[in-house]
Amino acid sequence: MSRFQYVLTQTVNGVKTITLNRPDKRNALSPALIEELTLALDEAEKCDCGVVILTGAGQAFCAGLDMEHLATMNAHTPEENRRDSENMARVLRTLYDFPKPIIAAVNGPAIAGGMGLATIPDFTLAVPEAKFGYTEVRVGFVPAIAASFLLRQVGELRCRELLLSGKLLRAQEAFQWGLVTQIVAAEELMQAANALAQTLLLNSPQAMRAVKQLLAKHSRRRLDEEIEDAISVNAQQRSTEDFKEGVQAFLEHRRPDWPSLHVKV
Repeated sequence: MSRFQYVLTQTVNGVKTITLNRPDKRNALSPALIEELTLALDEAEKCDCGVVILTGAGQAFCAGLDMEHLATMNAHTPEENRRDSENMARVLRTLYDFPKPIIAAVNGPAIAGGMGLATIPDFTLAVPEAKFGYTEVRVGFVPAIAASFLLRQVGELRCRELLLSGKLLRAQEAFQWGLVTQIVAAEELMQAANALAQTLLLNSPQAMRAVKQLLAKHSRRRLDEEIEDAISVNAQQRSTEDFKEGVQAFLEHRRPDWPSLHVKV
């Protein structure tokens, strides 16, 4: 049983399943959930499990950052904004550098930061109804941290397309882009994820760890620099007028009136 409030953990037959557990909020990433997920991953690294499965409770995998929390950013200091950005970067980087195989079992929409959680793991299994997208530009935000990982996954042209348009990809299209490993019927998702995990457990843990360390080492120095830049951009964007208007418009279910459109150059 889990000792966390917003994350459930369970270990069976060498596989640790971590479930994002804010179904009433579509598993939106609040500061508390991000902290608990980071701790759960740290525990998974140190325990004797061989594979980790990451999934979501309810109808969504993860709706991205909690918009109600983002609406409070007006009262945050630059230091607090940076700390929030660092925490998000830390959990995505933890997934990327994690020494054991990680399988994302995407049971529903994986949006914005949720798409990062869904596609950075080693394997991404998704239900046909799942949708993926970095929609931050729609609310005046910048998916700066996730951009570094997406660029490596799909190349610059498609990275620009996805980040600038804020478009949503259906599971089949995400599969064609190479962001999804396998599409699985909803009723078979966890069974398929566990079957894949059991196959991985037959491999040498030391060899799999070495493979992951090698791949991470190839991009570590460049990624360190990119994420540091991304944290700064992410934190700065939270104090812009477009961001404030975008979040408020989202919460009020209306189209944003971007302040930057009214600025005379």
